[in-house]
Amino acid sequence: MRNEEEFRTAIQNKQVPLLVLDQKWHRLFAVHGKTEEIKEAEGTINALLARQGKLNSELKEYKKLKGKLMDNIVQNMDESSDEKEDALREKKQDENKRLIDELNEKIDCCEEELAEIPSQIRENNEQLMLLSMDYFYAKLRVNKEEAKEIEDWITQVRIDLKKNIIRKQNREINNREIYAYLHDILGPEVLDLFDIQYENNPQEEKPRN
Repeated sequence: MRNEEEFRTAIQNKQVPLLVLDQKWHRLFAVHGKTEEIKEAEGTINALLARQGKLNSELKEYKKLKGKLMDNIVQNMDESSDEKEDALREKKQDENKRLIDELNEKIDCCEEELAEIPSQIRENNEQLMLLSMDYFYAKLRVNKEEAKEIEDWITQVRIDLKKNIIRKQNREINNREIYAYLHDILGPEVLDLFDIQYENNPQEEKPRN
């Protein structure tokens, strides 16, 4: 990288968008494509986003299931006069409490991991921006040099085109002069004999058979 610290200082306190979701950023690689290093950094962020989405879905399901179990506990709190029913109720309550404890552990794990992911995404996004800036710095110079080469080529083609247009016109004028001269001296019959003709001859039209 040209100067990572210089680039890092340049983007401090800047609102850098999440690059992998920024279509403008993707379009900047349309000409030369992305480097393997940029692709790898991009993949890391995409994996973090996918993990974040998965954890949010799991967390939502865990909380939903926990709510149902809590409702079951509340609904089965009243004792009955039947000892067997009370025993089954207690067993069911204990099972619900056990499941709730398991869900609480899973919820805690999800929330802890989710709390860390935003900073991981931010750090990796910053690194991706640094890699991009290094890439863009190089491509700005390359594009400028290539654009100058193309401009020089276009200029030369225009010069050559003008020269060739003049050469073409000179030869057409010469042809007209040759034809007119021979026509005046030899006449059309002799020119026809030698298969000499000029399509734009203003003096005559070749008779149709």
